[in-house]
Amino acid sequence: MAIKRSSTIYLTQEGIDKLKVELDDLTKNKRREIAQALKEAREFGDLSENSSWDDAKDRQVFIENRINEIEKILKHAKPIKNKGGKDKVDLGSRVVVELETGQQEYHIVGTHEANIDEGKISYESPIARALIGKSRGDEVEIDVPAGTITYRIKSVE
Repeated sequence: MAIKRSSTIYLTQEGIDKLKVELDDLTKNKRREIAQALKEAREFGDLSENSSWDDAKDRQVFIENRINEIEKILKHAKPIKNKGGKDKVDLGSRVVVELETGQQEYHIVGTHEANIDEGKISYESPIARALIGKSRGDEVEIDVPAGTITYRIKSVE
C-alpha cells in the first residue's frame, strides 16, 4: 500500500487506538518471537534447505511490512470529528436506515477502517456519499447494480 506524503487518513479514535495496540504487539512481542524462531532454525544447520528458516524469514518480512504500514498510517492519521452531530450524517456518524427488507446500521469511517461485516463503511463508498449531509427522516435513493434502493434515515448518532 503506497501512502502519499501529504495524504490524510481519517480514522476513528477507536481505530487509531487499535492500530497503536497492534503496533506495540508487533514491535515488542512478534519481533522477539521471530528472532527466537530464526535462532532455533539456524541451529538446524544448512539454511539453504531449512523450511523452518524460510518460514521464519517469511513471517519476519510480513511483520516488518505491517509495522511500516501501521507507522505510515498513524503518521498521516487524523481523528474523525463528527461535525454533523446528531442532526446530519457526517464522517464518524452512526446511521440507522430503513429499507424494504428491514433496518441496517452503518458507521461511516475512513477507508482504512471500513469493514462491512462490522457495519463500518468508507466515507468514499456510494452509500456513505449518498447519506452524508442528510438528516433523520430523509429518504435517499442509491443506484446499485441490482437497481435503485431507497434508504430512509431513522437515526443519526
